[in-house]
Amino acid sequence: MQQPFHLMIKPTGATCNLDCTYCYYVHKESQTPPAWRMSDEVLETLIRQYLAAQPGPEVTFAWQGGEPTLLGVPAFRKILAVREHYRQPGQRVVNTIQTNGTLLDEAWAVFLKENHILVGISLDGPGDLHDQYRVDKGGKTTYARVIQAIELLRSHAVEYNILCTVNRANAEHAERVYVELIRHGQHLQFIPIVERAGDPDPAWPAGAMTAWSVDPQAYGRFLSTIFDRWFAHDIGRIHVQLFEGQIGVSLSQPAGLCVFAETCGDAVVAERDGSIYSCDHYVYDTFLLGNVRSENVSDLVAKPVQRHFGNAKRESLPQQCRSCRHLHRCWGECPKHRFAETAAGEPGLSYLCGGYYHFFEHTAARLDALATGIGHGIPAWETARRWGTGVSPRAVGPNDPCLCGSGKKRKKCCGSTSFRNPFWSRRFSVENIARP
Repeated sequence: MQQPFHLMIKPTGATCNLDCTYCYYVHKESQTPPAWRMSDEVLETLIRQYLAAQPGPEVTFAWQGGEPTLLGVPAFRKILAVREHYRQPGQRVVNTIQTNGTLLDEAWAVFLKENHILVGISLDGPGDLHDQYRVDKGGKTTYARVIQAIELLRSHAVEYNILCTVNRANAEHAERVYVELIRHGQHLQFIPIVERAGDPDPAWPAGAMTAWSVDPQAYGRFLSTIFDRWFAHDIGRIHVQLFEGQIGVSLSQPAGLCVFAETCGDAVVAERDGSIYSCDHYVYDTFLLGNVRSENVSDLVAKPVQRHFGNAKRESLPQQCRSCRHLHRCWGECPKHRFAETAAGEPGLSYLCGGYYHFFEHTAARLDALATGIGHGIPAWETARRWGTGVSPRAVGPNDPCLCGSGKKRKKCCGSTSFRNPFWSRRFSVENIARP
């Protein structure tokens, strides 16, 4: 049976209406085919092949860029019609779209709501921090337009996550960033900016770090500061992808983020000409798997070279990682970032190692406590409330009163759902973390 894989589709390639300083992708606009958008032929081929290749009942299409909303609503309506034509009986299809938000309008909001499309929207914090790097082609700031887009999504009850990049400008302002983000959304993702000058092919030696790349220790402090605030006040109200994924790791579940998985290679990217690459961060000739116009995408993902690419994440770990007590939480992090050396001079260490080590040292005991509580039927928010009081989590039977104080039996209240942390889930929030 075909193993499931994730396909990120870039229908506009690297074409974007913004010119974000830290974007690792926008410069590829001049390196990819001249047509700025994916042809109808390639789109139909991708959709047909991807739907046929997925063995499970649910298939997720992730539309990214560049800026995918440049296609316009009519083009996406056509895409959904093609998807419906090739959808197999009983197959549920989910769509997500990552956008800078600046092109969203009333027509987009109606379309996204009608079709239950989950939106990822980029916001890097308050205006002065967001606008440091996120500007348009004319150098104009974008913060006000992003906030307007978020309000538009809210007014139409469109599901959305906020994606925040952590960079040199905002990393030392964790409290300000977090307060701003939770003003505008409940589901947060944090992505570190790690770029080397010249964006070298990973097959070649590392270059100097760019001025906007986050400092590793600053990144660790950033995550730790936000975790403290979240743990004390916001569990169940605010959902942070990284934190909730690490609770799953404490419960011995698969990593919810590919960067923390033991191996990778099950998430490929489709460029606008139909070319398939090993990963979104590896759109280089070295990692070109082939093209759907001449080969099936499932065959490309199954190629030995792609299996080698994915397994190398585990097999190339330096000894410092193999002996680290947080190995099960990190697994060396993203291969794209593994260009540093260990204290012993061994290559293959993540540039962000120091930051992640600080974060895991700071949070591991509480992550494990949250997992222990969940294992005993105690919601995460209740374990957090008890933290530091010396009260150990105790087993709660299905017919015992629920700890939330609702007066209902646990099985009819917070215990009615079990902890789930599906890999590549549509929504990364965890059901029994939610407050009653």
